[in-house]
Amino acid sequence: MTVLEDRIAMAEESGELTLDVMFEWLEKMPIPEGTKVEIVGGNIFTSPQRQTHWEIIFDIAEQLRAKYPRKRLASDVRIDFPGHLNGFACDVAAMAERSVKDSKGRWRYQDVEFVAEIISADTAANDYGRKKLAYALAEVPVYLIADPYRGECRVLTRPRDGKYALEVKADFGEELDLTDTPVGLVLKTDEFPRD
Repeated sequence: MTVLEDRIAMAEESGELTLDVMFEWLEKMPIPEGTKVEIVGGNIFTSPQRQTHWEIIFDIAEQLRAKYPRKRLASDVRIDFPGHLNGFACDVAAMAERSVKDSKGRWRYQDVEFVAEIISADTAANDYGRKKLAYALAEVPVYLIADPYRGECRVLTRPRDGKYALEVKADFGEELDLTDTPVGLVLKTDEFPRD
């Protein structure tokens, strides 16, 4: 067992394991620059940021700026979502106009109108599985999954009872019509690079 595993085990036994405790430990670890770190279902995941990943994130954020001011957009910033120990660092998140940060200066999941996750080979199961469930439970109106390996997007909308009622697939190059959602825009994917 590692020191971190020992500490987590001790915290679990004492009932003290929280996202704050886990992130505090992570801040003390030597994590390489450019590595995304998040906690999904109590498990710590790290993945290096790739150029393809970054280009899609930036493209989405640039397009969202037509509606969202910079101060209501986030990328790789911790947001705690429903479920057991879910501290996600969404690739892109857009907050509602009414949004306020909590007492710790963090965005509240209740204010998230849009989330985009760009698939990484090692963490794809989270994006298609646990995160999808957490975003639906949080009633995030729009969840976009961009998959540069397949060259396709999935747009999930109309969250209800912990599931998304509508899922639409589109190939890179097609437009994503989000005009009937709180986002109110058409996102272009023609410049999304493939891996």
